[in-house]
Amino acid sequence: MLASLPLEDQVISALRRITRATDLHSRVLLQKHGLTSPQLSVLQAGSKLLQPVSVGAIAREIHLSQGTVTGILGRLEKRGFIYRSRDDRDRRSVVVELTPSGAELVNEAPSLLQDRFHRELARLEEWEQTMILATLQRIASMMDAGEIEAAPVLVPGVASAQVEDLSRYLEKAVVPTNETPLAEEASHPVSAVIREEN
Repeated sequence: MLASLPLEDQVISALRRITRATDLHSRVLLQKHGLTSPQLSVLQAGSKLLQPVSVGAIAREIHLSQGTVTGILGRLEKRGFIYRSRDDRDRRSVVVELTPSGAELVNEAPSLLQDRFHRELARLEEWEQTMILATLQRIASMMDAGEIEAAPVLVPGVASAQVEDLSRYLEKAVVPTNETPLAEEASHPVSAVIREEN
C-alpha cells in the first residue's frame, strides 16, 4: 500500500506518475496532430504574442533557449505553419508570423495539459489553482530545476534535455567525490543517448 511507504518514496512515486501521464499525453498529441509538445508550445506562443514576433520573445515566453526555438521554427516553417522574415526596423533580427494554416492548427489543437487535468483544474477555485502552481514551482526550485530548459521529456524513448544543460545541472546538483570532472563524466555514456527531439 502506497501510504505505508516512506514519504520520500511516495514523493518519487507521485513524480513518476506525473511524468508518465505527461509522456502519454504527448504521444497522443504527436499521433493525432503530428506535433510534438514543444512545437505546439512555439505555435501557441507565436499566436498569443503580437505578430510579427521575435524568436527571442517566443523563447522567453515558453522558457526554451533561442537556439532550440530556432530549430523548432525551422521544422514548423517547412510544414507551412509559420513564416520567418527579417525585421523591417532591424535587418539583423528575424521575426515570425503564423500562416493561416498555423493559426488554424493552434485553434484546433488540444491543450498541452492532459484533458482531464485541464477540466479538473478549471473547476477549482482561483486560490486552489494558484496554490497548485506555487507548489509545482516550489518543487522545481527544490529540484534545482530553475535553469533547466522547459522542453519536456516527451518524445518516446529519448530524453530531450540538451547535453550542456545536463552537465550544468549535474555540476550544481551533485558534489563530486573524486577528482574526475563531473561534466566530463556526464558527457560519455549519457550524451550518447541524449539528443534534441523537438
